[in-house]
Amino acid sequence: MILIGESIHVISRAINEAVQARNPLPIQDLARRQARAGADYLDLNLGALSRIPVETIQWVVNTVQEAVDLPLAIDTSNPTAMEAALSICRKPPLLNAATATQSSKETLFPLAKKYNADLVVLTFTDDGMPEDADARASCVLEVLEYADELGIPHDKIWVDAVLMPICVNQQQVSQYIEFLKLFPDVAPGARTITGLSNVSSCGVPSDLRQLLNHTLFAILKRHGQAALIADVLDDGLHRLDRGELPEVADLIYRAEDGEIADLDLLSDSDRDYVKTVDVLLGRRIYSHSWLE
Repeated sequence: MILIGESIHVISRAINEAVQARNPLPIQDLARRQARAGADYLDLNLGALSRIPVETIQWVVNTVQEAVDLPLAIDTSNPTAMEAALSICRKPPLLNAATATQSSKETLFPLAKKYNADLVVLTFTDDGMPEDADARASCVLEVLEYADELGIPHDKIWVDAVLMPICVNQQQVSQYIEFLKLFPDVAPGARTITGLSNVSSCGVPSDLRQLLNHTLFAILKRHGQAALIADVLDDGLHRLDRGELPEVADLIYRAEDGEIADLDLLSDSDRDYVKTVDVLLGRRIYSHSWLE
């Protein structure tokens, strides 16, 4: 799976302060650590960039490119800043992210075409976020039709069907998985991408986030997820991706298929994985104490 490092994010106080002070060291250190950990891309999530957007984003891009030789995912909601960043990327970047709204299609799709950038498109329309797998698939068909009109090939489209936090909308997780199963027939040649850590954000206890992330990672990989924006410093994700934890993956798959009937026969750690699968699939109501 393609793993995109999520850590250079202005929500981090250290990163935000480094950007404001134009201090390259914390940013470059984090970029190098993610590169050494095996990231395929680095996501630069810089938010709206309401003040001096061009100078700020170009400083960040150059700072990272001086430290590592990896392609970048440029994540900002400011179109001016987006173009400024794309124009100086040394390797073909990811434009992260457009949506299926008309304004986004008219503004960001042409930028991807102009700078030969791959395009991340969230399944968010002028009518809002699709509720189920079929509605997401319908949104993707509209996106691909528009991309065809601009001459953007399907293999440059990365679809983010948006993983919602499980403690905000539990049923959206299973709908995302159902969407993955539909995707190869709906969008041949395109790829799937999403933020793995989203599922465990917004209030999930910190000591349980890794369990949720690892369990969902295994399920998404099983169903053909192409790329994830994730914590690439988490060695457990890489081990699952490389097939080095076959007993964990097999347990998760058997739990997903409903093949484990008696939890009392399992070790504590195996029982935790099975309960987490049940929570992710909506078989067990989410609460912060789902393991108890």
